[in-house]
Amino acid sequence: MQAFPLFLSLQDRRALVVGGTDAAARKIELLLSAGARVSLIAETVTGEIAQLIADGRISWAGRTFEAGELEGLSIVIVASDDALLQSRVSRAAQARGLPVNVVDTPALSSFIMPAIVDRGPITIAISTGGAAPALSRKLRAEIERALPAAIGRLARFAEIFRAQVRRTLAEPRARRLFWDRVFEGCVAELALAGDEFAARRELIRLLDSTRREPAPVQGMVHLVGAGPGDPDFLTLKAHRLLQAADVIVYDRLVAPEVVAAGRREAERVCVSPDEAVSRVMTFVRAGRSVVRLASGSTAAEFETLWIAGVSVEIVPGVPEITPAASSVRFSR
Repeated sequence: MQAFPLFLSLQDRRALVVGGTDAAARKIELLLSAGARVSLIAETVTGEIAQLIADGRISWAGRTFEAGELEGLSIVIVASDDALLQSRVSRAAQARGLPVNVVDTPALSSFIMPAIVDRGPITIAISTGGAAPALSRKLRAEIERALPAAIGRLARFAEIFRAQVRRTLAEPRARRLFWDRVFEGCVAELALAGDEFAARRELIRLLDSTRREPAPVQGMVHLVGAGPGDPDFLTLKAHRLLQAADVIVYDRLVAPEVVAAGRREAERVCVSPDEAVSRVMTFVRAGRSVVRLASGSTAAEFETLWIAGVSVEIVPGVPEITPAASSVRFSR
């Protein structure tokens, strides 16, 4: 990861845009949508920016840049074609510890503007670290096609019940599993369809039944084949289990990229073949859900766990293929 991703709150904070270009207009729109109070420095402006000035939505701070303009700001964006001006603003902003972005010039920027998918309140940001902005735009288009237009409605619906769920289900894992059931079941379908009354009723019923469920005495183990080492070759079921696991137990032959495909918050434990079963048993008896990622056969581990009375499932991986076969393309 070349840069640390974060979301900056700009509500009622001051932002400065330098330049009156079409690119500046796009950045101004983003800043305004985030609730920022935008000031502009530019010799000339596009018609769109002129209209924003006339409507009082942004202030025109002046025609030339002075370092004093940076006082009280939270963010600076430079969208000017003047290379000397770009450098002056960047140096002055970074000297004050202000986040600054010079459009299409990563070397002068302390942060990168990502491609954005906005499904308020859901925001998805995509960045290639400045290496391939066109690829970011392509990925954004694919995500926009895949996401329901009403997905923001589901997030707002969940927010209504967040505090109630926290009070009712004190244990973090119980809350996570509950929300998984909400977002994967009929509650989400009803909310997305706009039937909020029915969605509320179903969520309350689900929350009540979850509260009454006894806590598991012991967890479950999924013995997952790691496949040939490419996370793209994991089965859909393997991906789903890795995203739901409390603990991921793996051996040193499992590719790091496959281990990284698991839920970010899951505990990851590297074991030798001799200690794998005993470590898995410890986690299971503590009531945790375990994925045992294995590079080879898990038959012996399955037998030992089964005899010990542990709930266990084998999820085979995609068989490894030879490099020669993997590169063959068939055509007619």
